[in-house]
Amino acid sequence: MYADKFRLDGKVAVVTGGSRGIGKAIAIGLAEQGARLALASRKQEALDGVAEEIRKTGGECLAMACHVGKPDQIKIFIDKVVETYGSVDILVNNAATNPYFGPIIDASEEAWNKTLDVNLKGPFLMTQAAARIMMQKGGGSIINVSSVGAFKANPMQGIYGVTKAGMVNMTKTFAQELALVNIRVNAICPGLTNTKFSEVLIETKEIYDFALQKIPVKRHAEPSEIVGAALFLASDAASYVTGSCITVDGGMMT
Repeated sequence: MYADKFRLDGKVAVVTGGSRGIGKAIAIGLAEQGARLALASRKQEALDGVAEEIRKTGGECLAMACHVGKPDQIKIFIDKVVETYGSVDILVNNAATNPYFGPIIDASEEAWNKTLDVNLKGPFLMTQAAARIMMQKGGGSIINVSSVGAFKANPMQGIYGVTKAGMVNMTKTFAQELALVNIRVNAICPGLTNTKFSEVLIETKEIYDFALQKIPVKRHAEPSEIVGAALFLASDAASYVTGSCITVDGGMMT
């Protein structure tokens, strides 16, 4: 009977950055548990491929290009989700960017603005929009995909780390303010994971060997290994969990 608490049958789940990597893996995992999916990313073609995978296994999926750094596109996307499904029960703020790799003192204002727009302003606006719908429906679950970079300095990835630290604080603030309307807000903080963002870290031997020194399990994660935390936080099994930041990092932060 307890296993039923992990089922998401009929729930409407919005996943941003759902065309690849962690977002794609989470979307497929949510669909396997019975959720109806709405996927957002900047490139429609990539989204369509994920949507087709979900539909082939009997799932429902709306796929729509949306740049989460642009408020007008967020509104159009959320309106379409409500028009299609009538609700939003789960929001996974996964979309992120990291356009600059180098000393933070040399970072441009353009890189700063782009990173904050996508990594922090976007999740903030998506959370506002989804939470207002959840309040009308009696509750929901919001999951922010942050990073272990939120908790310690990351040389050469300074702006990215700033946004992920901001996301942790935003998670806790929304969790406190929305608790009484039955909306849970939590974060997942992955460690080094095999995604498009991290491929340069994994494929550059010197960087990768240095990273492994900090990871007790001595390997990176695959996107599928982040899914379990998302399924837990999305489900009724986590009904008393809000304001938490779950690290999935192979022991890096221990």
